[in-house]
Amino acid sequence: MLQLLLSGPGEISFAGCVAQFYFFGSLAVAECFLLAAMSYDRYLAVCSPLRYSSLMNICTCVLFAGGSWLGGFLSPVVTVTMTFQLSFCAAYETDHFFCDLAPVLKLACSDPGKVEKITFLMASFVTMVAFLLTVASYSYIVAAVLRIPSASGKRRAFSTCSSHLIVVTLYYGTLGAVYAIPTATQAAALHRIFSLLYTVVTPMINPIMYSLRNKDVKKAVRRLLSHCPYTKEI
Repeated sequence: MLQLLLSGPGEISFAGCVAQFYFFGSLAVAECFLLAAMSYDRYLAVCSPLRYSSLMNICTCVLFAGGSWLGGFLSPVVTVTMTFQLSFCAAYETDHFFCDLAPVLKLACSDPGKVEKITFLMASFVTMVAFLLTVASYSYIVAAVLRIPSASGKRRAFSTCSSHLIVVTLYYGTLGAVYAIPTATQAAALHRIFSLLYTVVTPMINPIMYSLRNKDVKKAVRRLLSHCPYTKEI
């Protein structure tokens, strides 16, 4: 994307497009699984704080992280294989900044209907499993927080999950806007904008959202703002 912004329309080889398509799908699925694993981590922190250290130990963390990455790299194999077995006879030009499913299928001269259906079913299954696990974790978290008698206790419990919840909302919101709406009804510009949100904006926001809960980072931000002339005037 940065290359296209700097130098205008560029070229990518067929093999490069396959690799880009595969790694994009892999990392998107891995992100879904990682968000689900992190929601379970937040569930344990809120609902079982005394047992958190024993339940969320290093073995559990490695298992969740390894399973997320393994699932991410295995999930798109069928989709990628079927997509690039199609015949491509149209002009090899995509109206997008990376090799996404919809722009690539528009280049196919053979019927992509079967690929679209299988991709939709597999993507729906993978994302819905991860999404439902995340929703289940937060359902238990909300129920546990509502049972806390003090307002300060509720605030502390919600602050534990706030960063992760914002990232989940942004990620699934933009992902659903791109892939839940039928391709035929999507404007190309709108598709690119939503793709930009979950491929660039959400990953960029992630470290900001999570690190702002750190006291040292908060102090550093306050020091930075205190040296800003504009904030002093305000």
